[in-house]
Amino acid sequence: MLEIRGRGSLRQRLLVLALATVLIVWIATAAFTYFDAREEFGEILDAHLAQSAALIVVQAHDFDEVETDHAPLLNKYARRVAFQVWAGGRVLRLHSANAPERPLSDIGHGFSDRMINGQHWRVFSTWDDSGENLIHVAELTKERDELSGAVAVNLLKPLLFSLPLLAILLWLSVTRSLRPLVRLTSEVAQREPDNLAPLDAGTAPREVAPLIDRLNKLFVRIDASLQKERRFTADAAHELRTPVAGIKAQAQVARAASTDAERTRALDNAILGCDRAAHLIDQLLTLARIDTLGEEATEPCQLRVIAAEVISSIAPTALSQSVRLELTEGMEAAVNGNPVLLRILLRNLIDNAVRHTPPDTSVRVEITRAHGQTLLSVCDNGPGIPEMELDKVAERFYRPLGTNASGSGLGLSIVKRIAEIHSSSLQLARNEDGNGLCVTVAFKS
Repeated sequence: MLEIRGRGSLRQRLLVLALATVLIVWIATAAFTYFDAREEFGEILDAHLAQSAALIVVQAHDFDEVETDHAPLLNKYARRVAFQVWAGGRVLRLHSANAPERPLSDIGHGFSDRMINGQHWRVFSTWDDSGENLIHVAELTKERDELSGAVAVNLLKPLLFSLPLLAILLWLSVTRSLRPLVRLTSEVAQREPDNLAPLDAGTAPREVAPLIDRLNKLFVRIDASLQKERRFTADAAHELRTPVAGIKAQAQVARAASTDAERTRALDNAILGCDRAAHLIDQLLTLARIDTLGEEATEPCQLRVIAAEVISSIAPTALSQSVRLELTEGMEAAVNGNPVLLRILLRNLIDNAVRHTPPDTSVRVEITRAHGQTLLSVCDNGPGIPEMELDKVAERFYRPLGTNASGSGLGLSIVKRIAEIHSSSLQLARNEDGNGLCVTVAFKS
């Protein structure tokens, strides 16, 4: 059963990331707006102080003491402004009830900040047109800060209400967007193990389409692999049935033999059948093992050294059949490959050539370079293969018609698979004289 697993739900991850991003951007925007608005708001309040001072300058001669402490605040943003009028800048002529007795500022014009009786004041000072009266207009800094704080709170209030709503909308959007992935998961989970039909990518979004495409390609490879395994199993069972039946028949002959010579001949044939079965089983196991390999880690391999080792191991068998093995002279050639697999490749090529070469002939192993490739060739003097069958002999269990040599029909299949693992090509052709077969493996440099 296919399940989407990981460190938490994809839906939750998308939702958290989206909300966190929105929250960070919103807070950054609110902070920038707050500090920018605070600066602008301070300038506006300073302008109001200057405007209030201008009004007092015009009407200073008409004022008695003004009470502002108990004046009603008709708006939540209303402010209590304190002022002083100093005759000649030294004698307090007029002031608001909330203003201190001390001068609010010690400058004659402009803005200043003063600490009086433990309170911070923002003050604007100016002289009237006659130059006789110095006017100070001030506000408590804490009241200005309270007003700025109220503006900031009002600025951030929408965030408290909009984030939950935004979270719900994002959750719905993410859930709806992930429906194709959920459907895909459900479709794959409900499939039977042998159902390798392609998934429908028609309604899938572009982000999911590559995943479906990769899954479909995987299904194709799995299906091809299963088909290959089924054919391999069926062919292997068929090929094993023949030597087993032969061994059984020879055993029955030996049991029914009336003479020692007849019994010995039957037992020898049974042993020969066992050898053939063992060889077939070895080839099957080798083929099954290399079928699972890919391009494994490689290392520089000296082909002449490997060829010499393999020839030495097969030489006794070849001599028993009066077949000479030759390794032609040439330069040493190194290729990147798996030395174990290369030995199996050479062993199968030479063994196959020895089986099909008549007595008193030779099998030639040649290593050359041409067109930027390293060529490994094994040539024999056997009957060769008809042109129409050259493309078939590398198929599993295929044996050309009319061949008398024993074998499993897997040798060239193993060679072909090892060549594929090494990204090399396999070429089969008749010898230059028209007799025998020459098998060449071309390794890329």
